[in-house]
Amino acid sequence: MVNQDRCAMKIGTDGVLLGAWTPLINNPYNVLDIGAGTGILSLMLAQRSNAEQIDAIEIDEDAYEQCVENFESSPWGDKLFCFHAGLDEFVDEPEDEYDLIISNPPFYTEDYKTENTSRDLARFEDALPFEELIKAAALLLSDNGIFSVIIPYKEEERFVSLCKELDLFPLKITRVKGTPTAEIKRSLLAFWRMEQTPLIDELVIEISRHNYTPEYIELTKEFYLKM
Repeated sequence: MVNQDRCAMKIGTDGVLLGAWTPLINNPYNVLDIGAGTGILSLMLAQRSNAEQIDAIEIDEDAYEQCVENFESSPWGDKLFCFHAGLDEFVDEPEDEYDLIISNPPFYTEDYKTENTSRDLARFEDALPFEELIKAAALLLSDNGIFSVIIPYKEEERFVSLCKELDLFPLKITRVKGTPTAEIKRSLLAFWRMEQTPLIDELVIEISRHNYTPEYIELTKEFYLKM
């Protein structure tokens, strides 16, 4: 069980999808989770991988404290570390290179804000511009490292071209739809330093309300108590 009462951004489908989908073909020794929130991605990767060290960074104080609590009460507490820092502080003094960098970045490029400041901070791209995230990934990623994100589909083309400028190339792209007839809403993207033809596919979450597709169940079944 992951506690989330103090986090502005609750655990949603995006986080679960990203944590379950992220390729681990390079068998990462260490992982960096940028903008950890509840710590859900770090916890999922602790469960899925053999990583010895999983570092998470979170700027919001309440979310940071909750992330630490969730790490400490998990079976993997000895390899999970959360830093209360912004990405810019973390990048200024890099200690390590990482074999896997994962982020469910705050995105809302629309120019409106709500009354809830911490939720805004979690939702708005100005809290973590794509350029800053990609630059950090290019700096901190090991030679065979993988950088994995989930973003709005409408931002996919821009994100891929920003990565390409820093010699990060798509390894795998999965476009996500809520239902078979819905528009594509999200893009799951994994990058690394080798240029090749990426594997591109599509994932549909539900056939109808709460009637999940076999593909979605197969992907996420280890992480839900009941499907």
